[in-house]
Amino acid sequence: MLAPSYQKLKDLLSATIDPKRILTNPLQTLAYGTDASFYRLIPKIVILAHTESEVIEIIKQAKSLDIALTFRAAGTSLSGQAITDSVLVVATHGWKSFELLDSNTKIKLEPGIIGAKANNYLAPHGLKIGPDPASIGAAMIGGIVANNASGMCCGTAQNSYQTIADIRIVLNDGTILDTANEESVNAFTKNKIVLIQEIENLRDTIKSNETLYHLIKNKFKIKNTTGYSINALVDYQDPIEIIKHLMVGSEGTLAFISNVTFKTVIDEKHKSCSLLIFNTIQDACNATILLKSAPVAAVELLDRESIRSVENDDDAPDYFKTLPESACALLVECRDNDLDNMLIKQLKVRSEIESIPTFSEYEFTSNPKQYYFNWKARKGLLPTVGGLRKNGTSVIIEDVAFPLPQLADACLALKDLFKKYEYHDAVLFGHALEGNLHFVFSQDFSNQTEVDRYEKLMSELAVLVVDRFNGSLKAEHGTGRNMAPFVEKEWGTAAYEIMKRIKTIFDPHNKINPDVLINPDPKAHLKNLKPLPESNTIIDKCMECGFCEPHCVSEGLTLSPRQRIVIAREISRLESTKDNPQRLADIRKDVTYQLDETCATDGLCALACPVHIDTGKFVKEWRASELDSNDKKVAAYIGSHMAGTTAILRIGLKIISVFHTILGTTIMTALSNAAHFITFGKLPKWIPEMPKGAHKINLNQKH
Repeated sequence: MLAPSYQKLKDLLSATIDPKRILTNPLQTLAYGTDASFYRLIPKIVILAHTESEVIEIIKQAKSLDIALTFRAAGTSLSGQAITDSVLVVATHGWKSFELLDSNTKIKLEPGIIGAKANNYLAPHGLKIGPDPASIGAAMIGGIVANNASGMCCGTAQNSYQTIADIRIVLNDGTILDTANEESVNAFTKNKIVLIQEIENLRDTIKSNETLYHLIKNKFKIKNTTGYSINALVDYQDPIEIIKHLMVGSEGTLAFISNVTFKTVIDEKHKSCSLLIFNTIQDACNATILLKSAPVAAVELLDRESIRSVENDDDAPDYFKTLPESACALLVECRDNDLDNMLIKQLKVRSEIESIPTFSEYEFTSNPKQYYFNWKARKGLLPTVGGLRKNGTSVIIEDVAFPLPQLADACLALKDLFKKYEYHDAVLFGHALEGNLHFVFSQDFSNQTEVDRYEKLMSELAVLVVDRFNGSLKAEHGTGRNMAPFVEKEWGTAAYEIMKRIKTIFDPHNKINPDVLINPDPKAHLKNLKPLPESNTIIDKCMECGFCEPHCVSEGLTLSPRQRIVIAREISRLESTKDNPQRLADIRKDVTYQLDETCATDGLCALACPVHIDTGKFVKEWRASELDSNDKKVAAYIGSHMAGTTAILRIGLKIISVFHTILGTTIMTALSNAAHFITFGKLPKWIPEMPKGAHKINLNQKH
């Protein structure tokens, strides 16, 4: 039962929003409340908002009842940015509009558009959006902007912060600011005088503090998404420009993003890459420094453990297995719209790093098979580790950044840290050209000893990154709940106070995605950890990343593959622990239709799944397990008497067709509905589209 204030919110919103899109039952709130992170909070209400006017109404009514809101697009964020135990507003379906502007130099996108889809719109023009996160096939524009996602080729020059042209936002009181609309800007400036003054005061405070000013300037010379994008306060003078850029990387804590306009970038026609193997990680990092000024589109680092994790791939070269333990690879990409220019770029790469010996000869390739394998080896590292982890453990992926001259020492220090805390499956890789490293490892959160181990790792990591190397604790994945306790550690008190003031300016009562990014609890990263109980061998490796969702035909009707797995896991947990029989019963009540009956079992989800999980196959097993002995006997009888069964059905359909002809559609529909009601749903409803019985096929007929 909902608390009175939440019930009142639901009642109020039901007057303007289809009640079917205001979800409160335990199954749906859990399913929609789950994101790709290793944290779990279950919202009391999930609202599937379809329009900006609905969002404004939700914001106003929630504000009147002092209820917190969290906004969500695809839910692919990894650090707990998009979860809540209050009200979750999901902006996916209904947020698909886009518009090409100014001779295709800009594209306006609504938050529910998948990043790869945006690129599909631009591909005929040889263009793309700047951000290119590895999750671009599932991540949506709202999240890409809210987390300042970057990626392998965009670096810091083409991320959301640098390529945003305009934004339309809804503030905590329902006020709209559309930076592309002069009237909207003028009205906002006139009606939000205090807010504008606060922004100007912050800007002037920083610019009058030389130490703080240079701290901000220096920290954003490398990738940095720890805390708010306070570089906006030094990069821009106009408060509207500052607000626009503050929204990038704000993780939904300041306002709702209705749409965003990106400046488009060129998608070069010719691409080639090479996997360069170096004898040591120091050599690879030194080569990266030299490549910083070379004409390269990407330089990705893969440590020895990363290479080992893909050496059994069918397309992997044999020498992968014989590389020395000290080896390290760089995946270098060259692109150009002119083929000759691309070849010149390859030669420049060779000349830049000729002073550093490689383990073996290397060649650039545009051969689709080799090119695909090289990038698969890099992009597949997260799923590779995820697929190898022990059941019941979570996959942790963190990303940090270091000044490029210190990248080699930082790599070795991180490896020592993993060794110290016995994270033997940790792999290190990332966007070397930006000093941006990812590390992936599995973590058990099922007992306090393991949680303590994780706490020690994170505490020491913060010291290593911040104090020893002056790096960034988050480079492109967003702060989230996992790094919120360390924001002040990285930035110091003065900058952290600026960030707290930013939050207060836009959200004075802390009701917009609270406890994310700014969180005073030093243990926040150790709370609300997601349980991942074993459920079924087909789905136990699921990382709940959400990559499957765009490929599911029932997503939006009922559940996506990820959500089906979430529900199956919760049922397994409740059945095992027996700690909440009523919750188990409530979820069980809805599970047949939501999980089973509406799954097409077509296996399309497995094509997109990083660990190739076929949720359809799991649902078939689920379906079989739910059958009682009588059902199985009937199924077995039908299976062994298909000719007789189809004959009966053929006759039945013909008889129904005759009745339809005699009675007409209206009477037939009424009788069907009555029969369905009287039999408590045992008899299915008749619909006019129901086919007639076909003629029996004469197998002996000669053509």
